Order: sequence, then structure tokens, then C-alpha cells
Amino acid sequence: MGQFYGEWAVFVPTLSIGGPYFSPVLGTDAGRTRTAAAAKQRLLRQRRGQPEMAAGAGKGPDLPVVDLASSDLGAAAESIRKACVESGFFYVVNHGVEEGLLEKVFAESRRFFELPMEEKMALQRNSNHRGYTPPYAEKLDPSSKFEGDLKESFYIGPIGGEGLQNDANQWPSEERLPNWKETIKMYHATALATGKRILSLIALSLNLDAEFFEEIGAFICPSAFLRLLHYPGEVDDSDDGNYGASAHSDYGMITLLATDGSPGLQICREKDRHLQLWEDVHHIDGALIVNIGDLLERWTNCIYRSTVHRVVAVGKERYSVAFFLDPNPDLVVQCLESCCSEACPPRFPPIKSGDYLKERLSTTYK
Repeated sequence: MGQFYGEWAVFVPTLSIGGPYFSPVLGTDAGRTRTAAAAKQRLLRQRRGQPEMAAGAGKGPDLPVVDLASSDLGAAAESIRKACVESGFFYVVNHGVEEGLLEKVFAESRRFFELPMEEKMALQRNSNHRGYTPPYAEKLDPSSKFEGDLKESFYIGPIGGEGLQNDANQWPSEERLPNWKETIKMYHATALATGKRILSLIALSLNLDAEFFEEIGAFICPSAFLRLLHYPGEVDDSDDGNYGASAHSDYGMITLLATDGSPGLQICREKDRHLQLWEDVHHIDGALIVNIGDLLERWTNCIYRSTVHRVVAVGKERYSVAFFLDPNPDLVVQCLESCCSEACPPRFPPIKSGDYLKERLSTTYK
């Protein structure tokens, strides 16, 4: 039937999608098996030493660890389907992003956010959503009583060389940060390749060809944005109760998240409940956190869930790197044939990806 690893349950159906039987998702190669198993053991050790979270937080959800190097693509796709139906979140290991590159990205991110505010504001986010966003400039939860969220961030959009003739991004001075641009560009390209691999498995999980998203043109000049994020440690009394990132769901297809190991990320799987239960999503060394966004939820007729999440202030500085992979802005998103029927017709009309994302972004920034 399946196997439990302590509190950590990793199950995938072994029959057709939605079937009742489950088995662990592990690659056939011994090295890959050890990598996935080690990730689970690291999570258990980290949980035992994890500091107390903010009030209202529950224990961490049982999110699957998907091995992207597994030779059993069907099993990996089944695991992703289960995760997307139940929580919209999962981990990936053997994802192709080298540890050394991640260390460089976090180091360059810290160097930028440590710059004086006037230097950062010289690169303030423009109309193309590239550049620096200061604290309080973004309010993800419109019902929040605060002026805005605590975090500061920096957006890097599609980079020239991905089918674009012009690079619309803003870059810090190479005199101040000589390795910044090259490091960020390398991570952007690597994360894009990883995101495409994950979307191939998502396509399989939806009873589609692995190349489905590529064949419909989603990857022709995709809307691929990298976001460096910094959450403050100490906050003023006036911000007591404020969030690093207030409750929200992501807008697009998928998000790949790397963290520095600091706690704070929480998800709420039942957003419509009167008393919401927030669960901590723990860091696993060597793993990326993946979640689906509203656009993919719409594409799947709400079969896959775009889950509300937030980042709570825990009195500790926190850095993370989010990569948002969305389709070509001109691609029309309409309900997938495998996700609707006469009994369950499409819930949403067709819409261009770019129009949908523009509408959602317009409500986020003041």
C-alpha cells in the first residue's frame, strides 16, 4: 500500500491517475534514492530543532518530495498530481540547480539589499515590473490593516537571449556589484530549465503529452520572472502583527522557491474555512519548494489548487529567491479537455495569459 517515513508520508498512486493505491516516489538509481531519502531525514531533524512559529501555525503538512532525476516519470507525475489536488505545494530534489549557484545567488542578494536605500531606490520597479520594491510598497492581502507588507524585493524579468532582442531589466552598477548580473542571469536560465521539466511532469499528471506546454507555445518567450526577497528581522512596535508577505495566492502557473533555511512560510489549504488553519512549510536542504498558481488552477478547472500562503515575522532576518514561470503573454488559457466534461463544464472563459496577469498585478501595487 505504501510506506511512512516518521511523520513524513510520501505516497503516489501506482494505478491510473486518481487510483486508490500508493507507493513511495523514489528513483531506481541508488544515488537518487539516497538523495530523496536523505531529504526526508533532514526534514525530520530540522523539524525537531525548528523554533516555535507564530500563533495560529500548525504542524507542517505532509508534502511529497519529488525526484526530478527519477527514471519513473509516471510515478513522479502521479505524486505531483496528488500534491496539486490536495495542497498545491510539493518539494523537488535532483532539480539541476547546483548548491554552489544557490549560495552565490543568496550572497549577491544580500549584497544588494545591504546597499543604502537611495541606491536601491535608483532602481525602483518600473512599469514593466522590473527592479526594486521597497518595504510597504506591496500589499498582497487587501484586507490587511497595515500600509503594506514588510518585505523588500527585486524583480528580474525575461532576459535577452530567450528570444528577446531587448533586455528591459534594471541592473545594479557593475562597479558596486561586479558579479551580480552574471550570477542572476545564470540562476534565471537554470531555474527556467528546471521549471520546464516540472511542467512536463505536470502535463503528464493531467493525462497530456509531456511536451504539451511546449507544443502550444507556452515556452516561446515565456513570462519568466525571478524575484529576490528580503524579510527584516526586527520590526517596530507599529508593525506588530504585520506580515513579511501577507496572505495571498500566486497569480501564474508555477513558482519555484529557494530559501535560506529561515522559517516563516505557511500555507492554508482551506482558505474558505471560518477558522483558518495555517501550516508551516519547512525548509529541506537541497530541495526547492514548488507551488502552483491561479492561472494553472484556472487552466485545470480548479482540479489543481492554488493555495493561499504567507510569510510570518519570526524575529529573524530571512532571504528567499522565487522564480515565477508563466506562459507567453499572448497564449490563450482555456480549460484543458482532460479537466472538464458535460457534468463538469469549464468554470472560466478563455483569456490571454498576459491580460490575466496584468489585471492581477494591478490590484497588488498602489
